[in-house]
Amino acid sequence: MLHREKGYKFLSGSGLEIGALHESCILPEVCRVRYFDVVDRGEAIRLFPTLDADLFVEVDVVGDIDKRDLRKLGESSQDFVVANHVIEHVANPIAMLEDLFYVTRLNGVIYLSAPDKRYTYDVERALTTFEHLKSEYEEGVDYVTDEHYLDFLRHAGKHVFEDPNRDIQADIEFNRARREHAHVWSTETFLAFLESCKALLQIEYDILYHSSGDENQIECLVVMNKKS
Repeated sequence: MLHREKGYKFLSGSGLEIGALHESCILPEVCRVRYFDVVDRGEAIRLFPTLDADLFVEVDVVGDIDKRDLRKLGESSQDFVVANHVIEHVANPIAMLEDLFYVTRLNGVIYLSAPDKRYTYDVERALTTFEHLKSEYEEGVDYVTDEHYLDFLRHAGKHVFEDPNRDIQADIEFNRARREHAHVWSTETFLAFLESCKALLQIEYDILYHSSGDENQIECLVVMNKKS
């Protein structure tokens, strides 16, 4: 995607890509990258059998964002962090953002994208409010509840409700294993989410580059320079 390539030009040094799976980013030659994910390569291939197995990256660090495992990498340990279409899958997006800023050094770069629901299978779902996310953060939520996955199924997997004998709980667990979308944004609400997190988390950043769903027909992409 051309808009992502424009954003990658701001990256340099040693960093981390989270949740690359089969679509790792193509970084400048000046970058050295390690891969972080909740499952290793073999398990990822098993969970997503329809994807080309040859494209899956070898995971260097297996960890769970919802359990705050990013922090094990150490404070200010990364020159950059990339997370494309990850934050919508996690239980506690505010905690994830906090941890991204924790592991990124001062003046380092956080490259973050989230699907714009208008251009995905989330199109019929309600936008996640900041109040909802703040409540999950304050409660220390570290798992995605069944209700999040039921909402996903009601709008993006309606067919599962057509069979009266269907085991819906099994569908929920299947979606939990694949970590389907728990939260939903548009470009406007995702930018507002990031801005609202400034005061709550006491973070500061400059936006080096931004691409909206209207421009790229898929996502809100923000490349941030950490200032505090």
